[in-house]
Amino acid sequence: MTVPRHVAIVMDGNGRWAKQRYMPRLAGHAQGVKSLRRCVKACVDRGISVLTVFAFSSENWRRPEAEVSGLISLLASALSREVVQLGKDGVRVCFVGDRQALPERVAAGLDAAERETANNTKLVFNVCFNYGGRWDIAQAAARLAAEGVAITEDSLGSAMSMAHVPDPDLLIRTGGEMRISNFLLWQLAYSELFFSPALWPDFDEAALDEAIAAYGARERRFGKTSAQIQPAAPAKIPV
Repeated sequence: MTVPRHVAIVMDGNGRWAKQRYMPRLAGHAQGVKSLRRCVKACVDRGISVLTVFAFSSENWRRPEAEVSGLISLLASALSREVVQLGKDGVRVCFVGDRQALPERVAAGLDAAERETANNTKLVFNVCFNYGGRWDIAQAAARLAAEGVAITEDSLGSAMSMAHVPDPDLLIRTGGEMRISNFLLWQLAYSELFFSPALWPDFDEAALDEAIAAYGARERRFGKTSAQIQPAAPAKIPV
């Protein structure tokens, strides 16, 4: 099975999962954390090098105040519970997004988690929190302008918040929706897209393997023709 080097996931469906069970939306988000824990381990087991997840978008601030507050508290509690185990598993945690709007204690927790796992090498685990693809492009352009650097494709790419990892090979969105939702707009230019009907709390190892199998069956051409990427046939030896 061809395994992608970098998998990105839009974790959608927590609220609908909870609603189907007559539970509050935050219960769905809490269950989603368990699914994420399972997914991180599965990626390590399958030899995936980078996992990037969309945990909270810059547009999610528009949700009801109680849900936003609960999501931030959930992040803080998950940090305190999970970072030690992630460190033992060789996972390096990176938080990607605008931290200025986050409570000081949460931002400090993100910094601490990154420091504690900085030397781990089995998996780079990017958690996009208060992130938006348009914000990412805008902040990169603003940084280059402030430094007096010409804005080119290469310089802009190096200033993006995900410049520490290669672009995703595979994007998975759960929950049956078929849109990107302002996630990694720059980085997804040549990613393969897979839309799973499973709600995120139900997304398990089998669902991940289904997405990886679909990825492995595709031909990635990056603008070339099929003939250009196929290995040349071996020359016939005259007899």
